[in-house]
Amino acid sequence: MSGGVTDAVASVAPATGRGPTDGPGSTDVRATTEGHASASRTTKPRVAPAPLFTDPLGAPTDPTLVRGPDGTWWLFATQRRPDDPGPGVTWVHGTDIAVATSDDGGLTWTHRGVVAGLDPHDGRNTLWAPEVVHAEGRFHMFVSYIRGVPDRWEGHDRHVLHHVSDDLVTWEHRGVVPLSSDRVIDACVAPLPGGGYRMWFKDEAADSTTWCADSPDLESWGPSRAVITGRPHEGPNVFALGGWHWMLVDEWRGQAVHRSSDLETWTYDGHVLDRPGRRPADGSVGHHADVVVGSDAAGEPVAWVFYFTHLVSPFSDEGRTLEAAHDATRSDGDPVGGAADGETPATRRAVVQVAVARVVDGHLVCDRDEPVDLDLRRVPLL
Repeated sequence: MSGGVTDAVASVAPATGRGPTDGPGSTDVRATTEGHASASRTTKPRVAPAPLFTDPLGAPTDPTLVRGPDGTWWLFATQRRPDDPGPGVTWVHGTDIAVATSDDGGLTWTHRGVVAGLDPHDGRNTLWAPEVVHAEGRFHMFVSYIRGVPDRWEGHDRHVLHHVSDDLVTWEHRGVVPLSSDRVIDACVAPLPGGGYRMWFKDEAADSTTWCADSPDLESWGPSRAVITGRPHEGPNVFALGGWHWMLVDEWRGQAVHRSSDLETWTYDGHVLDRPGRRPADGSVGHHADVVVGSDAAGEPVAWVFYFTHLVSPFSDEGRTLEAAHDATRSDGDPVGGAADGETPATRRAVVQVAVARVVDGHLVCDRDEPVDLDLRRVPLL
């Protein structure tokens, strides 16, 4: 997910900002020399911690970031419940949206609880994969929604809800986004170069592939159409860097990279975050990423890739051993979910990490073991 539409302008058009304009700033990420951005910009590398963030329940996933009205950065994430004792995959349903803020450019994050007012129905329901953007003078959240707390993946409608806010705290529900089916999740929203906006999303009814729909105002939406087909995947995120548009999608074996010159035709360009890293809590593949485009301490454009990892991958030898031991204690009548159930709390736990991506010879390169020089105050303002 791309996080702010003025954010996401940074995602789809080189050298633009994420979040509302709260002071003067250049549109060149290497020349932000006046106003709010220059006052807080650092010229020395600042190494981000690993992991970057977790929450009190111990499994934040699907992160998205946006700059708030006062320049503070906000991180929203699905708040999974790894210690939930319910059957099957109840632990990944009935989830809230967690929120954290950073006033030092993203090095440290303060957990602020969960977002209130997003559920339009009574009872306990499921919120996943928030996308938060700033456009048309307001913040917009597009969040995946499932009624109830299912104990298995299949058989439940999924929709994308639209909310608006002026302060990232109080949210007004605007309705369900009309998309290609009743099995849609994982919205990513960005402005189009010629005006209007595009939402990319996962359609599970179309073999779990990426589709899109366009809107002039984020309220009315045109017809949906397929974008990336073939191997199943989820969590599309679109941004621009090095003269190209890029899309990351989570194939559960790392992030597949697709490249485009026009946001219409996409070409596969390999994988990133597909091998275990060596930093603390970074030993499994990177899942469901959000990207913020800024600059390094030398003023060169970079993409900061925020993603989640399992502390113990359900697909690793250690994870399979733990889950096999857990399976041996289950009764035959226990409901079973999908392949990534996370049958034990050990394989359910997750953290948010950040890595740096650059364009080298026309290809997106991301070394997750590289120390991350992170300062979101170097993200340009519009």
